[in-house]
Amino acid sequence: QVQLVESGGGLVQAGGSLRLSCAASGRTGGSYGMGWFRQAPGKEREFVAAINWSGARSLYADSVKGRFTISRDNAKNTVYLQMNSLEPEDTAVYYCAADRGGGFPPLQYDYWGQGTQVTVSS
Repeated sequence: QVQLVESGGGLVQAGGSLRLSCAASGRTGGSYGMGWFRQAPGKEREFVAAINWSGARSLYADSVKGRFTISRDNAKNTVYLQMNSLEPEDTAVYYCAADRGGGFPPLQYDYWGQGTQVTVSS
């Protein structure tokens, strides 16, 4: 079993930057694809970005492409989401997730964190 804990959220003005972290613990020896999702009030959870087990491949939602960067440090069991040029529309609870399968992009996520709030003021 894998536990995921997000951190790094907060309040930032439009145009600013934040870096989110997702630390994994437990049985982390597998080849996990990782993803970031977000959910704004009144909206469905949406995909943000994904990265494969080695960090060599990544995928982004069109809404964040060019502004966000996903990365991972397997030695630290941590995945990151660098968010630049933030917009009020980016305001949401951000969740990280892990896929225990080997394919990319991940089609199903098996473990989820509890989320971290990101608020972007206009």
